[in-house]
Amino acid sequence: MSGYQSRSGVVTGSQSGPVYGVISTLDDPSAVPSDFARCAVAEPSESELSVFLTWRTIHKKMEQKYCSVLKNRSLIVDLLAIFFGIGTWLGVNGTFIQLPLLVDEAPEGWSLPSYLSVMVQIGNLGPLLYTAIQKYSPRKLNDGWTIHGVLLVGAISCLLTAFFYNRTAQVNGVDHSVALLVLTIFTALNACTSSVLFMPYMGRFKEQYMVTYFIGEGLSGLLPSVTALIQGIGETSQCSLVNVTESGEEIFEQQKVPPHFDTKVFFLILFGLMVLSYIGYTLLNALPLARTEYAKVTVSDGNKYVYGEADNQSPAEKLTRGQYTYLLLLIGAISLFSNGMFGSIQSYSSAPYGSRAYHLAATLSVIANPVACFMAMFLHFTSLRLITVLSIIAALLTSYVFTTAALSPYPPFYDHSFGAVLVVAAWTLLVGIVSYTKLGITTVMRAQGGQSLVWVGSLTQLGSTIGAVSIFFAINYTNMFQAAEMTC
Repeated sequence: MSGYQSRSGVVTGSQSGPVYGVISTLDDPSAVPSDFARCAVAEPSESELSVFLTWRTIHKKMEQKYCSVLKNRSLIVDLLAIFFGIGTWLGVNGTFIQLPLLVDEAPEGWSLPSYLSVMVQIGNLGPLLYTAIQKYSPRKLNDGWTIHGVLLVGAISCLLTAFFYNRTAQVNGVDHSVALLVLTIFTALNACTSSVLFMPYMGRFKEQYMVTYFIGEGLSGLLPSVTALIQGIGETSQCSLVNVTESGEEIFEQQKVPPHFDTKVFFLILFGLMVLSYIGYTLLNALPLARTEYAKVTVSDGNKYVYGEADNQSPAEKLTRGQYTYLLLLIGAISLFSNGMFGSIQSYSSAPYGSRAYHLAATLSVIANPVACFMAMFLHFTSLRLITVLSIIAALLTSYVFTTAALSPYPPFYDHSFGAVLVVAAWTLLVGIVSYTKLGITTVMRAQGGQSLVWVGSLTQLGSTIGAVSIFFAINYTNMFQAAEMTC
């Protein structure tokens, strides 16, 4: 909330600018009183003045708003909140981004993503156990120490993955990547539990720091993607001439291009980022400077919040039971698609338009997440109507990307540049709008106090689980989605 108020001054006629008049002369036959009255009206000058003053007022309000966004906060706490948010889904995102290299060494081959998806869902035991203890146990978990433990689990699992990702063992006489699969469970425990633990923890800070936390959460997907691009994972194959037939026809084959550094180094980089996240949280939890940025809030057992009047919405803006339920169901439905399904269908949707379209859609959609959260710092909203409108737009874009995925390998305009531009733009806008809408819902629910943020996290994980399981069976046990082969 801005602590600045605009000042308005009283503008008099003598100070408002040029004054136009008509001078009558004796030899001017048209200078009659009626003509003078008609010409002397000052409406044009008043209109110009009104437009000028309106522009000045709008400009001044915008300037004050943006200045207050930067001044009414601690940039150090912003930075620590971003570091904290990075430690949410970093390990899980990194594992899936590294798949093009992992499948080359894994005995499961390209069925490895299906196994990893199941391991991630096992990670949901973390938030279920946490919620059960907070609800039914007479001794509640201390959120501060629990977050320490969760971040340590995430960091250690990334470190161990770097050294044991390619270790296999036999299960029922068949080789499997047992070490990678088990470590993915622990990585997912960190990621899944963050939804019901990290976000409610940020509820004790002023509202604006929830935005920077979400920027960090967006970076948990962007940073592994950038690391993979530097690694060269987007260029793992190239078309090379291997033979020429007697008729002169050239035969090309896709050949692997070695990455700039291997999977071990990639996971060590993720481990370094997890350590950075742990340090960020430790300072956020311990520094006196960070404590000065707490909201006026009373935190009781089980992460129940009661906000003071200065840090909460007015009573008129309190949600009704119907609105409260609507937003929880909406965040669950959004998470079902965004967290549970989008990652699984993106290749089916964009790959038919070519490898460049696929990589652009994957990269720009990942970038759209933190960018949307950054925009929310300046274009903040808590309007239920706007949330609904954005959700409808997201639903339309979701219908389009699902249509292109279901019609793969021959979706609309698959052989035209227009189709590639359209699918890349659709994925980028979709992820950006979804991220912006989720942040808006979270901000509204934060102001309701109680365990609202815990409920938001729980519905987020529930929706994600339902979506991931549904799309797993749709891809592996139906003919709904057909992969497009990237040929030379």
